[in-house]
Amino acid sequence: MRIANLSGRLALIVDGKAVDVERSSNGRFSADPQAVYERWEEFRTWAAGDLPAGVAFEHGELGAPAPAPRQTLAIGLNYRDHAAESGFAVPEQLPPVFTKFATSISGPVTEVKLPADGHTDWEVELVAVIGRRAHGVREEDAWSHVAGLTVGQDISERVIQLAGPAPQFSLGKSYPGFAPMGPWLVTPDELDNPDDLELRCAINGEQVQKGRTRDLIFSVPTLVARLSAVLPLLPGDVIFTGTPAGVGLGRNPQRWLAAGDELVSTIEGIGELRQTFVA
Repeated sequence: MRIANLSGRLALIVDGKAVDVERSSNGRFSADPQAVYERWEEFRTWAAGDLPAGVAFEHGELGAPAPAPRQTLAIGLNYRDHAAESGFAVPEQLPPVFTKFATSISGPVTEVKLPADGHTDWEVELVAVIGRRAHGVREEDAWSHVAGLTVGQDISERVIQLAGPAPQFSLGKSYPGFAPMGPWLVTPDELDNPDDLELRCAINGEQVQKGRTRDLIFSVPTLVARLSAVLPLLPGDVIFTGTPAGVGLGRNPQRWLAAGDELVSTIEGIGELRQTFVA
């Protein structure tokens, strides 16, 4: 199943066309894309039934599939090659955890304003959205608490992020438009192996990142288990799972996004994001 936020309304994507959920369910489910996660199992049962024909749509009309999570948890240094290029030790028990503030969330096709005098970087990431409250969840049960997966970009402004005396991860990663997600949410059963997906990132057609989620130090189930051991994960919460090597910070010479650049981020079996940057 694929669900989307189409012009602010919850939709199912069936054979490449959109089915409006509120209209098709005769009001049983709200048009609010975020509200569906509170009734996820009931919604999945309904969505498995007969649905009307969908309508064509433009990808520019899509928003984030979880546009207003109560908690956004972002994971740092979750690939060994990225930890190495960043000059940090590989985490053993728990990775660095930060947030991307809610006003940074946007949809899959956007124009992003570059911060003045900043060094703006790219980080393609697999994003998991919680579908059932998780607190003290065992790793072997964790996938049952995940509604689905989507593509994310952890766009990062490195100057403010690394300003001392302690790094400002959350601020540096939370400018408007710095958390695009989409193009839709894909349930794990739609994927041959949700623990092994290829992710790629390109700037103006040049590939800058390529990796596989099987190389995550802390997999999606492990993250759900370790995070839920500390705090309840709520329906609709978002987890950015980390990025592989190839970011601008780790290059020699370092490279930053510039006005006019087009950033395309893709994950196998899910889809792509497309961001254009302006001064």
